[in-house]
Amino acid sequence: MTFTPPQIQWPEGKKFAFTIFDDTDASTVANSSPVYALLRDLGFRTTKSVWALEAEQPPVVVGGASCAEPDYRAWALQLQAEGFEIGFHNVCCHHSKRERTLEGLRRFEEIFGHAPRSMANHTGCRENLYWGEDRVSGWRRWVYRAATLGRKARFLGHVQGDEHFWGDACRERIRYVRNFVFPDINTLRACPWMPYHDTLRPWVNQWYASSEGGVLDSFLRTVSEENQDRLEAEGGACIMYAHLGKFFRKDGVVSPRFRQLMERLAAKGGWFAPVSAVLDHITAQRGEHVLTPRERAALENKWLWHKLRHGES
Repeated sequence: MTFTPPQIQWPEGKKFAFTIFDDTDASTVANSSPVYALLRDLGFRTTKSVWALEAEQPPVVVGGASCAEPDYRAWALQLQAEGFEIGFHNVCCHHSKRERTLEGLRRFEEIFGHAPRSMANHTGCRENLYWGEDRVSGWRRWVYRAATLGRKARFLGHVQGDEHFWGDACRERIRYVRNFVFPDINTLRACPWMPYHDTLRPWVNQWYASSEGGVLDSFLRTVSEENQDRLEAEGGACIMYAHLGKFFRKDGVVSPRFRQLMERLAAKGGWFAPVSAVLDHITAQRGEHVLTPRERAALENKWLWHKLRHGES
């Protein structure tokens, strides 16, 4: 199938859109605020996810600050006031049963004044929605299971009756959930149907994809000069997947290469809005899309092939 991105007219005559969904892993005020100060000063307005609740157990993969810490909560509110979106990355850094997830959603709303509009699952948490082998369907589930040697746990946030189920709350409160990540800077080219609804995964209202940037090297590779120019020429949209708290600041200094590339990108004058604003705009122009079986197979095949070759998200 040919992947043809839709032609979107971006606001204010801008030629392309660029944003970031920042998974909150390892994030603290100290290691993340200099990166956000740079983004703010360059005119970027992106999405910073948070954990609403403090950890009660060791983290599944990696921990970090939460909104239970007054300084971190105040900083997140400051980012929101400056035009950044605050997103959802589960309620904390470890497994959460239904009642704690619902508590975390309520706490998020108390702090930020509204439910989260966009989210991404936190790797390893049992309450993740449609994660692990459930990200794909049909024979691809068997391939995924074999490739991971069955080491991946089952993820149960979408399984009614399980103690980790919260799919109904997700559908009620959250508009956009991330699934597939691709190495293409033009996320809309890699996933031309986003945002989309998948009838096989009904607890999620709309899915979106991202461009690979989970570690600093992959982020820099994706936003290279050549790729920036191509994104602009294609009039596309990039939603970067990133962990800005883990890899973008060392010894008090923001990565010089990250700074250089972001300054260059900012000078191009794209539309630099948060994730949900970009997805809202695409939907307003194109209408809501329901994924067809053929489109689902194309996306799953493309992502699974990328994951098998590179092991990335």
